Amino acid sequence: MAALKPTDLTAHVTWLGRVPHRDAAEIVGEPLEDITLTFAGLDGEHHAGLTRPSCSRVLALYPKRGTEIRNVRQISIVSEEELALIAADLGLDAIDPAWLGATIVLRGLPDFSHLPPSARLQADSGATLTVDMQNRPCQFPARTIEAAHPGHGKRFKSAAEGRRGVTAWVEREGPVQRGDMLRLFVPDQRAWAAS
Repeated sequence: MAALKPTDLTAHVTWLGRVPHRDAAEIVGEPLEDITLTFAGLDGEHHAGLTRPSCSRVLALYPKRGTEIRNVRQISIVSEEELALIAADLGLDAIDPAWLGATIVLRGLPDFSHLPPSARLQADSGATLTVDMQNRPCQFPARTIEAAHPGHGKRFKSAAEGRRGVTAWVEREGPVQRGDMLRLFVPDQRAWAAS
């Protein structure tokens, strides 16, 4: 029987934020010192809600865009280490997590953007996030970076490939603060085999 296996791996929360709204052209996020996660995500966040309209990421399942589906993209989590790699590839000193619409930035988990779906990240408060899947680079951060640093945003999608973090949904409600430690749990099962 598959179960969730605790690991010895932990990550520290170095940044928190939300996107209160999304402009048609750019992402405009704002930093926060602490957040309270609810089953609908983060209150006041553009991506919050128990459900969401379907988008291009699930077009093969729901050919009609805007179909109401369960929201498993409530939270965007990125790695401080991967942000540094993206910034270096773009020729920038740093990437502001607000430009990416990030909710949480973590430091300390290797190969972060490739965490397995259904992995859990749990805070000491008990707040628990379930990883949906890798977040793919999109045009909104590229536009925001380009506006802040002309000539650099156009390369964002290629620089962020495999480094854009993960999307997640709230499995257990609770508070998270900057400086908190999150522990990683992973599914205890072998990799899927097609044959």
